[in-house]
Amino acid sequence: MEQPLDRREFQSKKTNLFIILSGIFLTNAILAEIIGVKIFSGEYTLGLNPAGWTIFGEYVLDFNLTAGAVIWPIVFITTDIINEYYGKKGVRKISFITAFFIAYIFFVIVGVTRLPPAPFWLEVNTPDVDGNDFNIDYAFNVIFRQGLGIIIGSLVAFLLGQLIDVFVFQKLRKITGPKMIWLRATGSTLVSQFIDSFVVLGIAFYIFGNWSWAQVVSVGIINYIYKFGVAILLTPLLYLGHYLIDNYLGKEVAEEMTKEASEDTSFL
Repeated sequence: MEQPLDRREFQSKKTNLFIILSGIFLTNAILAEIIGVKIFSGEYTLGLNPAGWTIFGEYVLDFNLTAGAVIWPIVFITTDIINEYYGKKGVRKISFITAFFIAYIFFVIVGVTRLPPAPFWLEVNTPDVDGNDFNIDYAFNVIFRQGLGIIIGSLVAFLLGQLIDVFVFQKLRKITGPKMIWLRATGSTLVSQFIDSFVVLGIAFYIFGNWSWAQVVSVGIINYIYKFGVAILLTPLLYLGHYLIDNYLGKEVAEEMTKEASEDTSFL
């Protein structure tokens, strides 16, 4: 028979679990922002030719994605798990902490790219392995420096997506109860990532950039299809995470935490 935990042990396990989940969330969210400057071809990755679909009669639609989208589904899963055990307050706390550190990191990157390069650093990295002229300082700046529009777009989309995700998740949990984890996880992702996929592109490349609305919609559709599709495929990992956490916490503690987390269904 399972022995009940005393309050000190309960709080210790609860805190340790939140630290682990927050570390996974924070690491992947920040890493996705940093590597997101690279756009890769989904078709070439799979050894296929570009789709070459035409949308709005003027824009060619291929499966081109940001590199950050590769690991972003991990953020979805972690969000849902935090939501399940810590509720709206837990997701909101880690979301605002992550947004702060994303802003901090980008401001640091902008600052260091303005530092004058040491002459020997330029010399030892020129020319490149093929004998061509190569300006490593220029390459460093291009790769790491992102415009203010992208920073604002990413932060607004991230926070808005997280708040909507936790709201929809808790509303669905109120309907389904502790069962049907896949439904509330998939449903919240379906809504929140639709907003996220278009808000970041609209702010970064339409308002602050030179993209047409057709380009924003086209690329947004591909990003949304990918994020939602992968989130569905990774549903078994969500159940695995619940299984491991329930074993760590114990059935009684896990049920107490999920019950407490489900009580607040307000948006903010």
